[in-house]
Amino acid sequence: MPKLAANLSTMFCEVPFLERFERAAWAGFSAVEFQFPYAFAAADIAAELKGNRLEVVLFNMPPGDLAAGERGLASLPEARERFAESVGIALDYARTIGCRQLHCMAGVLSGDASMDEREETLVENLAYAARVFAPHGIRALIEPLNPYDTPSYLLTSVDHAARIVRRVGSDQVRIQYDLYHQSRTRGELLATFDRHRELIAHIQIAGNPGRHEPDAGEIDYRFVLEALDARGYDGFVGCEYVPAGTTEEGLGWAREWLEAGAS
Repeated sequence: MPKLAANLSTMFCEVPFLERFERAAWAGFSAVEFQFPYAFAAADIAAELKGNRLEVVLFNMPPGDLAAGERGLASLPEARERFAESVGIALDYARTIGCRQLHCMAGVLSGDASMDEREETLVENLAYAARVFAPHGIRALIEPLNPYDTPSYLLTSVDHAARIVRRVGSDQVRIQYDLYHQSRTRGELLATFDRHRELIAHIQIAGNPGRHEPDAGEIDYRFVLEALDARGYDGFVGCEYVPAGTTEEGLGWAREWLEAGAS
């Protein structure tokens, strides 16, 4: 049975962020994820998690200057010190709120650095993060993004991400596999999972096209999620989609799985 996690950066946006935890719990979720929590005190997030009996399964490390076009620091040779600082910030949040997986955004291609230099920087930074996170049982995850939503992003394929993870050579570094991004770039959702299953620690979903509810679009998510179940995937499936209407109105696709998980 799929273990669903509500993404509170994209779902329940009808209310302010700290109120979304209660809405997710009332909707039947026992786990949540989110993107960037840094505008809020970690203690306040921890209180919402505890008060609503929720587990947090993922959030993003600081991405750099989003307004300036940065989408992660890990592959930027000129940002090594900022990356190291971001590791410490993310670790403090993760320890306070009890999260064991952090998405480490690779970054977009900019400046004069060669691809080889960028990849070497990414490998070295991930190895550093792994050493820092390991004593706390925390993993760093890297995620391929599609080039239409995030142009010039360093990682656009699971095959590429897998090569990076193997170069790092640490159990603390794994892949975050978003089926929406995979659908937009290469398809073969299950074949790709099968090829890299030992490296995949987290899965996310959304409908394609539109990035709305998973029951809208060309992906047969019932088939895919049941197939992942049959293959023994026991991690969480993050619902990182933008509801077409209100969040609760669009949750019909998940109702049977949420109710089964609560029973």
